[in-house]
Parts: sequence; C-alpha cells; structure tokens
Amino acid sequence: MKINRKTVVRKFIFMAERAKLTLEKLNKKRPSIAQLEFDDLETFEHTKCKPISVTLAVESKSRWIVGYEVASMPAKGLIAKLSVKKYGKRHDGRSTARKKLFGRIQKYIASEADIKSDQNPHYVTDVQRFFPRSRHYRYKGRRGCVVGQGELKAGGSDPLFSLNHTCAMARYRISRLIRRTWNTTKKMEMLDLHFALMSLHHNLSLKETSLLRGRTATG
Repeated sequence: MKINRKTVVRKFIFMAERAKLTLEKLNKKRPSIAQLEFDDLETFEHTKCKPISVTLAVESKSRWIVGYEVASMPAKGLIAKLSVKKYGKRHDGRSTARKKLFGRIQKYIASEADIKSDQNPHYVTDVQRFFPRSRHYRYKGRRGCVVGQGELKAGGSDPLFSLNHTCAMARYRISRLIRRTWNTTKKMEMLDLHFALMSLHHNLSLKETSLLRGRTATG
C-alpha cells in the first residue's frame, strides 16, 4: 500500500481509543444485564515466561462483551522457576484489574443478577463486594476441546458456554492470541487496544444480527 508502518500504528491506536469510548456508550444504551459470565483468558507478551491475563465479562446467551481488563501475572507450572530466573519476580495485577473491571461495569448490571464463573477462590470476595445482591454460581473448570483452541469445553453442556465461545472467537479474531503463532504481543498496552477493536466489532456484529432477526420476524 506504499505507507509507513508508523502510519498503521498511529491509526490503530486512534481507532482503538475511539473503540473504548464507543463500547461504553453502547453499554449505556442497553437494558440492565440480568445474567453475567466472567473469567480470565491467558496469553503472554514476548515469551511464555511473561504471561498476561485478560479478565473478560460477557452477558449470558447474547455473548455481548460488557467489559475487559488486561493485567500481568506470574508464570506458573513448569516454567515458573525459569521465569523468575530470567525476568525476576513478575507482578500479579489480576486482582486489581478485576476490581477495576467490576467497578466500571457495576452500573450496567442488575442488582439481583445471576453471575457465573469458575471455582477460582479469589472471585468470591470481589463479586460480593461489587454485586452484593447478586447470585454467584461457580462451576468446576473442564478440559478444553481441540476446536476453539482450548476455550470451548469438551463433554456435554457447558454452563459458561457464552463466555468460552466469546474467548474462542477472540483467539480467532485477534492474531496475537492464536496459539502456536509468531504474532505475539510485545507490549501489553497494545493487546489492550487490540482487544478494544475486537470487542467493538464483536458487539456491533451481534447488534446487526439482532436487528436482522427483528426485521425477519416482523416482515
């Protein structure tokens, strides 16, 4: 296209910042959400020794992305020791990010909403703090199937299907989230901006689909 890469980056940042504002405006126009699902999607920056968590909140059934928040997290499992040796102790910002997300979307959630998540023990206190009158349903984590790159779960009905389906779509639509790829995140703030663009595109697609269904029903 005979343009400089810096031009693409500047346009990307400009559009993503506009997308964040538009997402908030769209949330304000929607009725209060009565059913919410949330969990963390994990990826990394530069290397798997530097993992990142994306806390994602989705409306049940409609799969509308209400909000998200990106945070750093320490490596775990077999590479935990290697991560500390090469890059030092990594800050765990998941709790702060989750509180920030809940505080921002609190006004969009019905006071007695049904909220679903996995059995992560850290979720309980935050849900009780920000959504005190809600009903919090917790489900045991399940093994992922090959289709959906591990986000979709194998074996029967999935109580967190709306969330896991949205996470699978995010991995498909955001190149840096695809597993076994060279398109890795180099800066965490760029993942945040990329996720904003995907979220807006995702929600607008859902809105257009619902409008088409309405026209078909009345026509």
